[in-house]
Amino acid sequence: MGRSMVLISAVVLAFLVAAPIPEVTAKKFLVGDKKFWNPNINYTIWAQGKHFYVGDWLYFVFYRDQHNILEVNKADYEKCISNRPIRNYTRGAGRDIVPLYETRRYYLLDGRGGCVQGMKLDVLVETPPPPPPFTPPPPAQ
Repeated sequence: MGRSMVLISAVVLAFLVAAPIPEVTAKKFLVGDKKFWNPNINYTIWAQGKHFYVGDWLYFVFYRDQHNILEVNKADYEKCISNRPIRNYTRGAGRDIVPLYETRRYYLLDGRGGCVQGMKLDVLVETPPPPPPFTPPPPAQ
């Protein structure tokens, strides 16, 4: 009985080591791509066709003395009101991130006047899709 348990354990261990592990990686989105976080860019168009998942993050590049990144509620987002932010993601470097930790809608805008020039971004963060089902490799011949 002892040898068969060792053999079974070795087979199970070999299977676990050889089985592919689905890789879940966060994705970094450079907001605005090469145009960055600047006035007169349509960030709604930039976000179209992109899927934002829990664990992803938004990377903002901007002039730190001219712009910032604030999260606001939907009503303030629509009216470009920035004096009561939910959160300020600006850290002063002009190279700041917004981690997308929750499945929900994020309303982000520039609170230094850029919002009225289009510097606002609305993203829906979704739960990542399940990994594809595991299919074992065909038996060796």
